[in-house]
Amino acid sequence: MNFVMSKLRDLVWKEEGATSPEYAVMLALIIIVCIAAISYLGKKVNNTFNDMAQQYPDN
Repeated sequence: MNFVMSKLRDLVWKEEGATSPEYAVMLALIIIVCIAAISYLGKKVNNTFNDMAQQYPDN
């Protein structure tokens, strides 16, 4: 039992740095979140500007 717990503890607490695939996955997740946020906010900002433009008469 101690052997299994020791191996699990080593797996969780290993002090090696992240490898390239791990960095690639983290970067992909960050990019996906950024694209989603920009898409959502872009639509909101566009709607706000359209609403403001409709309130003012054309010259």
